[in-house]
Amino acid sequence: MSAVRLKNYIEGQWTDSLGEKTLPVHNPATHELLAETPLCTSQDVDDAVQAGRRAFPAWRQTPVQERCRMLLQLRRLIEEGQADMARVMTREHGKTVLESSLEIGRALDNIEVAASATTLMMGDVLEDVAQGIDELCIRQPIGTFAALCPFNFPAMIPFWFMPYALATGNTYIVKPSPRVPMTMVEIFKRIHQVGFPQGVIQCLHGGAETSEALIDHPGVDGISFVGSTSVGKTVFQRGAKAGKRMQVQGGAKNFAVVMPDAMLEKAIPNIIASAYDCSGQRCLALSCVIAVGDSIEPLRKGLIEAAKAFRVGNGLEDGIQMGPVISREARDRIEGWIQKGIDGGARALVDGRGLKVQDYPNGYWVGPTLMDRVTRDMPIAQEEIFGPVLCLLEASNLDEALDILHQSRYGNAAAIFTQNGRSARHFKYNARCGNVGINIGVAAPMAMFHFGGMKDSFYGVLHGQGKDALNFFTEGMVVVERWF
Repeated sequence: MSAVRLKNYIEGQWTDSLGEKTLPVHNPATHELLAETPLCTSQDVDDAVQAGRRAFPAWRQTPVQERCRMLLQLRRLIEEGQADMARVMTREHGKTVLESSLEIGRALDNIEVAASATTLMMGDVLEDVAQGIDELCIRQPIGTFAALCPFNFPAMIPFWFMPYALATGNTYIVKPSPRVPMTMVEIFKRIHQVGFPQGVIQCLHGGAETSEALIDHPGVDGISFVGSTSVGKTVFQRGAKAGKRMQVQGGAKNFAVVMPDAMLEKAIPNIIASAYDCSGQRCLALSCVIAVGDSIEPLRKGLIEAAKAFRVGNGLEDGIQMGPVISREARDRIEGWIQKGIDGGARALVDGRGLKVQDYPNGYWVGPTLMDRVTRDMPIAQEEIFGPVLCLLEASNLDEALDILHQSRYGNAAAIFTQNGRSARHFKYNARCGNVGINIGVAAPMAMFHFGGMKDSFYGVLHGQGKDALNFFTEGMVVVERWF
């Protein structure tokens, strides 16, 4: 039986791509073929962009209250189908059903915040800036935007951007990752039910060529991208050169500092979950833990026990804590990083290579891995692995730990575990990262705050989520008026 060839959603209709080529979508736990993702042509892209341009004037003139009510209707439909959508996501991505459900919850949060555009979009007024002259700033939508989305969060990441664009009166195109397109198809079924005007919100499938066509199209006013730093930097430069608004979330190498006074019974479960949830395939995953002073021995012991106890398997089954990685290529790459670390002088206290899961011989399995004797100059301490590999480093004091952190070219997230307020304040004041956790391993901002990022983890000015997202999708018009 052949797999279903997915369709695009253009101008309110499900349509076949003009492209003949497709990419397979496999269940990472079983290697079962689930669907075929079409690789859209430049004509498919142009059809969607032109539809968005046509829809923009009327959508912009739609009262903001009406736009927000449609978003809230979408929120209700997604919430009603959350359980079913979570299973679809788990089948195509591999993460556990609980992780999938929580991710959809984050998407719902962003709809709620975006639906506050009735307040957030308000401008500013100042009377009598001069004799008889008033001045005001009005925030206005810009046009048609697009999101280029990664595989690791098929539902959440598009909603860092999409609802804010729609609430403020723009039209939008979502290009999901070709590895995990089915979740977004399920979401667009709900979008179709809501009845957004034709061309206001669209979905295009495809790979790099589709992304490049969207970046280059003169009818696209801005791009939101989440992915690796190497690709993100190219995307940013290409879009910025064309005069587009760009927000690019790149890669990460996230560090946690464990002070001698940390409550390890609380910190260790937090660190383990931060490192291994979602199989370590997230830009907020902890990949390095720096033990300060005499915290090293009890921390090492606790991490070994917790990593060995972590249950790996099919995310659809009860009690599973970690699923497979996204592909065979990802598995081989991660295992290659583990060997590279060992060759460089580290040791694997817990080695996840060659993991076998009963009843699932074809899955892409890598078990929780804990690397010890890691030094700051080793590649495994500097480069993004994007898998369930946690590196253990040592520092004599907090300033040395911060120095290790700052040596990284990334600046996505960092955390400290301590009971000392002075240490916590010193850390958050000095850490050059966009998201900082205090006794929290994954400092994932709630939807009302922007998703931070510094250094090579972010290119642009305005981030996703919250007020940043609303400002990204609007232009501030200043009006100076006088009446005789």
